[in-house]
Amino acid sequence: MKNGKIQIGFIGAGNIAQNAHIPAYLQRKDVELAAVYDIHKQRTAEAAQKYDMKCCSSMEELLSLDYLDAVSICTWNNGHAESAIAAAKAGKHILCEKPMSMTVAEAMAMEKAANESGKVFMMGFVYRFKPEPKLVNQMRLNGDFGDIYYARTTVLRRRGTPIGWFTDHAKSGGGPVIDIGVHVIDLTWFLMGKPKPVSLMAQIHYNKFGDFKTKGVKRWEAFDTDDTIYNVEDSAAGVINFENGKSINFDVSWAINGFAEMNAHLYGEKSGATLYPLTIFGENADYLTNNTPVLREENHFENEISHFIDCIQESTQCISPAADGVAIQKILCGIYESGKSGEVIML
Repeated sequence: MKNGKIQIGFIGAGNIAQNAHIPAYLQRKDVELAAVYDIHKQRTAEAAQKYDMKCCSSMEELLSLDYLDAVSICTWNNGHAESAIAAAKAGKHILCEKPMSMTVAEAMAMEKAANESGKVFMMGFVYRFKPEPKLVNQMRLNGDFGDIYYARTTVLRRRGTPIGWFTDHAKSGGGPVIDIGVHVIDLTWFLMGKPKPVSLMAQIHYNKFGDFKTKGVKRWEAFDTDDTIYNVEDSAAGVINFENGKSINFDVSWAINGFAEMNAHLYGEKSGATLYPLTIFGENADYLTNNTPVLREENHFENEISHFIDCIQESTQCISPAADGVAIQKILCGIYESGKSGEVIML
């Protein structure tokens, strides 16, 4: 530590770094933004000046800083593995944006490097830190649902294909499955108690919309919007099977002709839950009940960053370790494999 504060570096200074990670770190009085590196030299310089950080000309320079305690990895998906393995070997704590990597082999190599380093490796599964999932998970741990044996999860956008590197397979590794599907699939799996995946079957739809020109649509934009490549899927749907007969049905899309939706529905032996709006389906005095807990608003990125810092400072058990990233990567890659082959994939 330097100046009595955890020193944070950033590998990647794009949208997710500057509009999510950095504002969340700034809420912590025990953290100092120390250094930044991005493959775009001008962006590195601008971020360094804006947030009073050291401007690094390479990832190696950033990771060589002795006083640097931890890094947020906010690169394109194809940079996660290289950055995380290098950071682990340099003895830095790591918060890695989702998805973990491009392939299962990369994810496993990242986990190995993290375990060997003895440092914190935390996956950026930020939806776990929203208030509704936090309550539902606590209820699950309390046994309120009994065995959660089935779930449905959905994330659909009507016209929400992002602009930039997200649609370039070489940089992203896929479309909505790996971009937004990772959020709801991970969250639902987590709220079921992380059962062991066994198999899956998926259907993937390509080139139904492409780079549409619909007016009046707000879309997520990367800092780089000159990338017009569109060679990833539009949508996907399928079922993931787990041990003991448990399963998740999922459907994801960036651009579909229907209502936009993001939700998870959990079905347990004692009761069930729908996240948005949060409703608990149970019984009381022999009558069916629908309970709607009242929750305060919370910033899930601030919750995520605070948990990461607590894991570093207080040895708090990480809620989203590398092993979870590997498990989800196997599911994501399995979805693409099944969609391509049309066959059931064993996990």
